[in-house]
Parts: sequence; C-alpha cells; structure tokens
Amino acid sequence: HLTTGQWRHYVPTGDKLIAVAMYYSVGIFQPGVTHPYKKTIAPGARRRCCRSPCGLAPMWRTPPGDTIDESRRPVENNEVGDPSAMGPRMIDAWLPLFGGLVLLIAGGDLLVRGAVQVASRLGVSPLVIGLTLVGFGTSAPELVTSVQAALIGAPGIAFGNIVGSNIANVLLIVGTSAILCPIAVTSSALRRDGAVMVAVAVVFAGLASVMPLERWLGAVFVLALSLYVYVAFRQERQAQGPADHGAVYDKGAALEAADPGTVPGTDRKGAIVQPILIAMGGLALVALGGTFLVDGAVAIAKSFGVSEAVIGLTIVAVGTSLPEFVTSVLAAIRRQGDVAFGNIVGSNIYNILGIGGATALIAPGEVPAEIARFDTPLMVGVSVLLVVLAWTGLRIARWEGAAMLLGYLAYLFLLWP
Repeated sequence: HLTTGQWRHYVPTGDKLIAVAMYYSVGIFQPGVTHPYKKTIAPGARRRCCRSPCGLAPMWRTPPGDTIDESRRPVENNEVGDPSAMGPRMIDAWLPLFGGLVLLIAGGDLLVRGAVQVASRLGVSPLVIGLTLVGFGTSAPELVTSVQAALIGAPGIAFGNIVGSNIANVLLIVGTSAILCPIAVTSSALRRDGAVMVAVAVVFAGLASVMPLERWLGAVFVLALSLYVYVAFRQERQAQGPADHGAVYDKGAALEAADPGTVPGTDRKGAIVQPILIAMGGLALVALGGTFLVDGAVAIAKSFGVSEAVIGLTIVAVGTSLPEFVTSVLAAIRRQGDVAFGNIVGSNIYNILGIGGATALIAPGEVPAEIARFDTPLMVGVSVLLVVLAWTGLRIARWEGAAMLLGYLAYLFLLWP
C-alpha cells in the first residue's frame, strides 16, 4: 500500500527497504511482533499505514474493534517532537511564506504601476485613478491571500488575515508612526471616515458571530464599498485644501508618496501594450505569491501545533500589512500625519468591505468561532480607541503611540501559547 515516495520517508537507509516492503506491502501486521521500524502492535491489533499527502507525520488507521498499545510506540524521526526533523521541515514552511510575501509586495507594485499607466493612457481622471487603482494597491496582498486561503478551505487564515490586519493597522502601524512623529488629524476626516471605519467593524463583528458570510452578503459589502468610493469621489471634487481630503484620498496619496511610479501620468500618448504586460506580470506574481504564502502559513501552523487562525491573525496579517506600514511610516516621517491616519482608516474600510466582501463572494464560509468570539470584538475596540485618541486634541501623541504598540505586543502574547 506504500508507494516508492512513501517508502523514502520511512526508510532512512536502503538496507531496510526489502524488510519494510515485506511487512508493509500487505498492510496488515502480525499481533505482538516488533517490526524493523520499531513499531510494536498489541495482541489482537491490526494496523494499516498511510502517509498524508503533505509529507507530515504518518496516520495510523485501526479497523473497528481493534486496539493499539500507543504507550509502547516511540516518537519516530518524521513526527513532531524530534528536533532532528524540525529543522528541514521548518525551513520548508518559512521559505514559501517569506518568498510569498516578497512576490506579493513586488507583484502588487507592478500591478498598480501597470494599471495606473493603462488608465492614464485611456484618459481616466487622475483623481479616479488615485481613489481606486492606487487606493486598492496596498490592499492587494490581503485580497489575494484571503481569497486563496478561503478557496483551499483555510478560513482561519482567510478571515484571520482580514481581522488581524485591521488590528495591526491600528495598534502596530499607527503606534509606530505616532512614536516617530505625532499624528495630526483633521476633524472632517475624523467625523466622516472614522465613523465609517467603526460602523463597518461593528457590522462585520456582529454578522461573524451569528451567521456565515454568504455570497449575497459579500455582494452587499462590495456594493457598500463602491458607494463609499463614489461618495468620496464626489467630495474630493469639491475639496478646497488638504484638510478636506478623506481617507480614500489619503490612502492613495500615501502610496504615491512612497512609490512615485504609481503617480498617474499626464502624458496620454504612447503604446498601451507595455503597461498591460506590466500589470499582467504583476498579477501573476501576486497570484503566485499568495499561493506560497498560504501554503507556508498552513505548514507553520501544523509545525507549531497552533491553529491556522493564530497564524492568520499574526504572521500573515503583519506580512500582508507591510505596504501600509511602509507608506504610513514614510508619511509620518514627512510630517504628513493626516495622510498616515487616513491611510490606515482607508485600509481598514477596504479590508472589511472589499476583501471581506470579495472573499465571501468567491469562497463563502463561516468565520472561525475563536476569531468571532475574541478578535472581531477586539477589532471593534481598537477602531473605537483610534477614533477616541484622535478626537482628543485632534492628534495622536507619542506616548499614545507607545501605549498602542505595547498593546499589540500584549495581544501577540495572548494569542501565542
């Protein structure tokens, strides 16, 4: 019942191959016999062996009514617990995860650059480009990761990435940015966009606790985001100065400041083929990076013995939030606190309505109970905290940023066993 590839995992040296083949080929062991691979079967027991497709520890199947003396079975060198085997397996898990992150970020940048150039050549308004293509640019990693995780049946990573990214955006990114430079906030942006951020967080948390996210609900989320962007577009056309800009505008402006290649061009002449190829290449890299990232995250969860939700809420969420981290920190260093604040508020709205909606549309599913029970209420709490801190004096001071950063470290401490 074992293939040659499976024998390779069980047989470290070639001299045991024939013996193992003799014992394993029929798939039934004799009771009370110690086999060449040191597995002792209790009298009256039969055992069949198979190996999981992902190359993890062997699974033992026992026919009904039989018993196995598990206390006499030692931990093998291909099971969790043997330090000699943990090294290669951990490298196999971390390498795809970090490689996937690099591909996601690089591919997202190329995708936005190419799409912006295509839209500029087609005569699309720079304001529309900034509010849509550039605004969505930093959220591309979260989108691809959550959708691909949902498609392979890993809701802990899919929804953990959304909720964890929002928590990291507030506590980690805003906290770090405020430490570097106190963040000034305009009252108009706070009233308009801060209220929307809290409202969508409350709606998501409430729905996650009582019902699965079905396709119709995902469609409602996407439509709500489209309406929000449309209203933002109408307001930006009437804006008289920087104080009148909203979170959607600030999100695009933060990326444009960090990456000049995403600034819409004024030259509408030239071939459109090259920017299309750049956008398609970026899309391919994003898709490939998302696959690697999700596979690595699942493997790490199994290696550490933690749930996929914990990995999605922490490692994956922080990794996919790196574009927001870079753009917000650069905005804070340039003394553009309103842009840093708007970038995070816009990202949180995009994450719930856009990424949550798209994930529910493509692969509907239920938010894991452990996330709905603790993390989504926490996401609402930190959203309210951000608005309250920004409302007091219309700025987030350094000590407040330090408190938020310590709060995120405490959150990580609570999550990891």
